[in-house]
Amino acid sequence: MPNSSKNNLPPTDVDNSPKPAHATTGNSTTPRNRLNKTPKMMANGSRAFVWYLLSLVVLIIDQGTKWLAETNLTFHEPVPVIEPFLNWTLAYNYGAAFSFLADAGGWQKWFFSGLALLMSLFLIGYLVKAPRKAKLLSVGLALVLGGALGNLIDRLLHGHVIDFIHVHYADVWHYPIFNVADMGICIGVVLIVIDMLFLEKKRAV
Repeated sequence: MPNSSKNNLPPTDVDNSPKPAHATTGNSTTPRNRLNKTPKMMANGSRAFVWYLLSLVVLIIDQGTKWLAETNLTFHEPVPVIEPFLNWTLAYNYGAAFSFLADAGGWQKWFFSGLALLMSLFLIGYLVKAPRKAKLLSVGLALVLGGALGNLIDRLLHGHVIDFIHVHYADVWHYPIFNVADMGICIGVVLIVIDMLFLEKKRAV
Protein backbone atom coordinates (compact mmCIF):
# COMPACT_ATOMS: atom_id res chain seq x y z
CA MET A 1 0.00 0.00 0.00
CA PRO A 2 1.50 3.37 -0.96
CA ASN A 3 2.79 5.55 1.87
CA SER A 4 0.69 8.72 1.82
CA SER A 5 2.35 10.32 4.88
CA LYS A 6 4.41 12.57 2.61
CA ASN A 7 1.27 13.84 0.97
CA ASN A 8 -0.22 14.78 4.36
CA LEU A 9 2.68 17.04 5.48
CA PRO A 10 1.69 20.67 6.09
CA PRO A 11 2.85 23.11 3.47
CA THR A 12 6.00 25.08 4.27
CA ASP A 13 6.79 28.74 3.68
CA VAL A 14 10.28 28.03 2.43
CA ASP A 15 10.96 29.83 -0.85
CA ASN A 16 13.12 27.63 -3.01
CA SER A 17 13.36 30.13 -5.86
CA PRO A 18 16.85 31.18 -6.94
CA LYS A 19 18.38 34.03 -4.97
CA PRO A 20 20.33 36.90 -6.52
CA ALA A 21 24.09 36.73 -6.11
CA HIS A 22 24.15 40.02 -4.17
CA ALA A 23 21.74 41.65 -1.75
CA THR A 24 20.53 44.89 -3.20
CA THR A 25 18.56 47.94 -2.19
CA GLY A 26 15.91 48.97 -4.66
CA ASN A 27 17.70 47.73 -7.79
CA SER A 28 18.07 44.02 -8.41
CA THR A 29 20.92 44.57 -10.87
CA THR A 30 23.28 46.64 -8.66
CA PRO A 31 25.13 44.94 -5.76
CA ARG A 32 24.88 46.60 -2.36
CA ASN A 33 28.66 46.86 -2.00
CA ARG A 34 28.87 48.83 -5.24
CA LEU A 35 26.11 51.22 -4.17
CA ASN A 36 28.03 52.19 -1.05
CA LYS A 37 31.19 53.16 -2.91
CA THR A 38 31.84 56.74 -4.13
CA PRO A 39 33.38 56.82 -7.60
CA LYS A 40 37.04 57.81 -7.52
CA MET A 41 37.67 61.26 -8.97
CA MET A 42 39.87 61.30 -12.04
CA ALA A 43 43.15 63.22 -11.68
CA ASN A 44 44.50 65.76 -14.15
CA GLY A 45 47.23 63.38 -15.28
CA SER A 46 48.56 64.41 -18.67
CA ARG A 47 46.04 67.26 -18.79
CA ALA A 48 48.18 69.06 -16.23
CA PHE A 49 50.09 70.26 -19.30
CA VAL A 50 47.31 72.83 -19.85
CA TRP A 51 47.90 74.29 -16.39
CA TYR A 52 51.65 74.28 -16.93
CA LEU A 53 51.01 76.47 -19.99
CA LEU A 54 49.06 78.90 -17.81
CA SER A 55 52.00 79.04 -15.40
CA LEU A 56 54.29 79.71 -18.35
CA VAL A 57 52.08 82.61 -19.50
CA VAL A 58 52.28 84.16 -16.02
CA LEU A 59 56.06 83.66 -16.01
CA ILE A 60 56.53 85.26 -19.45
CA ILE A 61 54.35 88.28 -18.58
CA ASP A 62 56.14 88.69 -15.27
CA GLN A 63 59.65 88.56 -16.74
CA GLY A 64 58.67 90.74 -19.70
CA THR A 65 57.20 93.50 -17.55
CA LYS A 66 60.21 93.40 -15.21
CA TRP A 67 62.53 93.82 -18.20
CA LEU A 68 60.49 96.82 -19.36
CA ALA A 69 60.63 98.31 -15.87
CA GLU A 70 64.39 97.84 -15.65
CA THR A 71 65.04 99.40 -19.07
CA ASN A 72 62.57 102.30 -18.88
CA LEU A 73 62.38 103.34 -15.23
CA THR A 74 64.85 105.00 -12.90
CA PHE A 75 65.30 103.44 -9.49
CA HIS A 76 62.84 104.91 -6.95
CA GLU A 77 61.62 107.65 -9.31
CA PRO A 78 57.81 107.36 -9.64
CA VAL A 79 56.12 107.65 -13.02
CA PRO A 80 52.43 108.59 -12.59
CA VAL A 81 49.97 106.32 -14.38
CA ILE A 82 46.59 107.00 -12.73
CA GLU A 83 46.78 109.88 -10.30
CA PRO A 84 46.61 109.70 -7.36
CA PHE A 85 46.34 105.90 -7.20
CA LEU A 86 48.95 104.20 -9.39
CA ASN A 87 52.59 104.80 -10.27
CA TRP A 88 55.32 102.78 -11.94
CA THR A 89 58.17 102.86 -9.42
CA LEU A 90 61.23 100.64 -9.84
CA ALA A 91 62.29 99.00 -6.58
CA TYR A 92 64.33 95.99 -5.48
CA ASN A 93 63.20 93.58 -2.77
CA TYR A 94 65.97 91.56 -1.15
CA GLY A 95 63.59 89.82 1.24
CA ALA A 96 60.21 88.16 1.07
CA ALA A 97 56.78 89.76 0.76
CA PHE A 98 56.59 93.29 2.18
CA SER A 99 60.44 93.33 2.34
CA PHE A 100 60.52 90.80 5.18
CA LEU A 101 64.20 90.03 6.06
CA ALA A 102 65.37 92.45 3.36
CA ASP A 103 68.31 93.56 5.56
CA ALA A 104 69.34 90.08 6.74
CA GLY A 105 72.80 90.19 5.10
CA GLY A 106 72.54 87.99 2.00
CA TRP A 107 71.69 84.53 3.32
CA GLN A 108 67.98 85.23 2.75
CA LYS A 109 68.56 85.03 -1.02
CA TRP A 110 69.33 81.32 -0.82
CA PHE A 111 66.74 80.69 1.89
CA PHE A 112 63.86 82.15 -0.10
CA SER A 113 65.19 80.67 -3.34
CA GLY A 114 65.16 77.23 -1.73
CA LEU A 115 61.61 77.72 -0.45
CA ALA A 116 60.43 78.88 -3.88
CA LEU A 117 62.10 75.90 -5.56
CA LEU A 118 60.53 73.40 -3.15
CA MET A 119 57.12 75.02 -3.56
CA SER A 120 57.44 74.95 -7.35
CA LEU A 121 58.38 71.26 -7.39
CA PHE A 122 55.47 70.45 -5.08
CA LEU A 123 53.00 72.37 -7.26
CA ILE A 124 54.27 70.72 -10.43
CA GLY A 125 53.59 67.30 -8.90
CA TYR A 126 50.31 68.28 -7.27
CA LEU A 127 48.85 69.63 -10.51
CA VAL A 128 49.13 66.10 -11.95
CA LYS A 129 47.26 64.59 -8.99
CA ALA A 130 44.62 67.32 -8.58
CA PRO A 131 41.05 66.30 -9.52
CA ARG A 132 40.35 66.99 -13.18
CA LYS A 133 36.96 68.53 -12.38
CA ALA A 134 38.52 70.94 -9.85
CA LYS A 135 39.33 73.57 -12.47
CA LEU A 136 39.31 76.53 -10.07
CA LEU A 137 41.82 74.74 -7.86
CA SER A 138 44.07 73.99 -10.85
CA VAL A 139 43.92 77.61 -12.00
CA GLY A 140 44.95 78.77 -8.53
CA LEU A 141 47.82 76.29 -8.35
CA ALA A 142 49.02 77.30 -11.81
CA LEU A 143 49.00 81.02 -10.92
CA VAL A 144 50.97 80.39 -7.73
CA LEU A 145 53.45 78.22 -9.65
CA GLY A 146 54.03 80.88 -12.32
CA GLY A 147 54.49 83.60 -9.71
CA ALA A 148 56.85 81.51 -7.58
CA LEU A 149 59.03 80.72 -10.61
CA GLY A 150 59.06 84.37 -11.68
CA ASN A 151 60.40 85.60 -8.35
CA LEU A 152 62.77 82.62 -8.11
CA ILE A 153 64.39 83.59 -11.42
CA ASP A 154 64.87 87.15 -10.10
CA ARG A 155 66.62 85.95 -6.96
CA LEU A 156 68.94 83.61 -8.84
CA LEU A 157 69.83 86.11 -11.61
CA HIS A 158 69.91 89.40 -9.69
CA GLY A 159 69.96 88.52 -6.00
CA HIS A 160 66.73 90.46 -5.51
CA VAL A 161 63.16 90.63 -6.79
CA ILE A 162 62.27 93.41 -9.22
CA ASP A 163 59.12 95.34 -8.25
CA PHE A 164 57.49 98.24 -10.06
CA ILE A 165 53.70 98.40 -9.42
CA HIS A 166 53.07 101.13 -6.86
CA VAL A 167 49.50 101.47 -5.55
CA HIS A 168 48.92 104.42 -3.25
CA TYR A 169 46.61 107.28 -2.34
CA ALA A 170 48.40 110.58 -2.85
CA ASP A 171 51.06 110.80 -0.13
CA VAL A 172 48.74 109.53 2.59
CA TRP A 173 48.86 105.76 2.05
CA HIS A 174 51.30 103.54 0.14
CA TYR A 175 50.94 99.81 -0.53
CA PRO A 176 54.26 97.92 -0.76
CA ILE A 177 55.54 97.94 -4.37
CA PHE A 178 54.92 94.60 -6.10
CA ASN A 179 55.06 92.85 -9.48
CA VAL A 180 53.07 90.51 -11.75
CA ALA A 181 54.46 87.40 -10.01
CA ASP A 182 53.13 88.68 -6.68
CA MET A 183 49.73 89.24 -8.29
CA GLY A 184 49.71 85.67 -9.61
CA ILE A 185 50.58 84.27 -6.18
CA CYS A 186 47.95 86.35 -4.33
CA ILE A 187 45.14 85.65 -6.81
CA GLY A 188 46.10 81.97 -6.92
CA VAL A 189 45.99 81.64 -3.13
CA VAL A 190 42.53 83.29 -3.05
CA LEU A 191 41.23 80.81 -5.66
CA ILE A 192 42.68 77.86 -3.74
CA VAL A 193 41.02 79.04 -0.51
CA ILE A 194 37.66 79.51 -2.29
CA ASP A 195 37.93 75.96 -3.64
CA MET A 196 38.76 74.57 -0.19
CA LEU A 197 35.90 76.38 1.53
CA PHE A 198 33.08 76.03 -1.00
CA LEU A 199 33.85 73.45 -3.69
CA GLU A 200 35.92 70.63 -2.19
CA LYS A 201 33.04 69.16 -0.17
CA LYS A 202 30.70 69.26 -3.15
CA ARG A 203 33.13 67.14 -5.17
CA ALA A 204 33.10 64.47 -2.47
CA VAL A 205 29.30 64.02 -2.64
